[in-house]
Amino acid sequence: MGDGPEIIRSRRNPLAQRARAVREGREKGSVFVEGVRLCEEAARASLDFEAVLHTPALARDERGARLLADLRGRAARLFAADEAVLDFVADTKTAQGVVAVARRPRTGPEVVERRGATPLVVVMHRVNNPSNAGAMLRVAEAAGATAAVSTAGSTDLFSPKALRGAMGSAFRLPLWTGAPLAEVLEWCAARGVRAVAAAASAARAHTELDWAGPRAVLMGPEAGGLSETEAAAAGERVRIPMRAPVESLNVAVALGVILYEAARQRNFF
Repeated sequence: MGDGPEIIRSRRNPLAQRARAVREGREKGSVFVEGVRLCEEAARASLDFEAVLHTPALARDERGARLLADLRGRAARLFAADEAVLDFVADTKTAQGVVAVARRPRTGPEVVERRGATPLVVVMHRVNNPSNAGAMLRVAEAAGATAAVSTAGSTDLFSPKALRGAMGSAFRLPLWTGAPLAEVLEWCAARGVRAVAAAASAARAHTELDWAGPRAVLMGPEAGGLSETEAAAAGERVRIPMRAPVESLNVAVALGVILYEAARQRNFF
């Protein structure tokens, strides 16, 4: 089905209602993708689009028209809707002209199992701010991480805010979500991937560690970081040196500092 002469004008329209349900996390098998840039990234990553709603104005914009031409061949349903409907469906304060519902990308231990590359795995333990989680995925991809894992109790990496923070990285980086921490550490140990925890109490700075071999870096929740038990379970710990009186960094910033040291040692750039 393609664009018809009718424009969706009612919030009660079943497609608008379903898009809203996906956006609110009431349909776990699908993801809500909003905005031209994010829809472009999702299309490049070959996501399975189920439905697309767009404003008539988007079709008159050059970039928007290119996107719609691409999505028309990918989405089972693609319809125009007036701005009031898009405002109702959208997660942002100002609707960005297009929203899509796509099948949730596959995640799991089999997805993050990569051969031919020295593992550099990011483990996000109970990170609960979606914007931070998205930024962590973005910096992980930028710095050359091979995969990312979010543990049980973490925010949904495919929530609208997390997807905006990741700016497409969530569609490209191999992911394992909802994993028990103990299972993740066992997975690493079985593959010779040495886990290291970011902990303020660590004796060694992150620059003193050998990052050239298979590594997993464990980052804790924003509020208090990893517990002593969780950090000890990783086997090794590192800290990021800071000048007083600063005691901590934003978790995404801290991850970036650590990963770029790993990238430097691996001659990624």
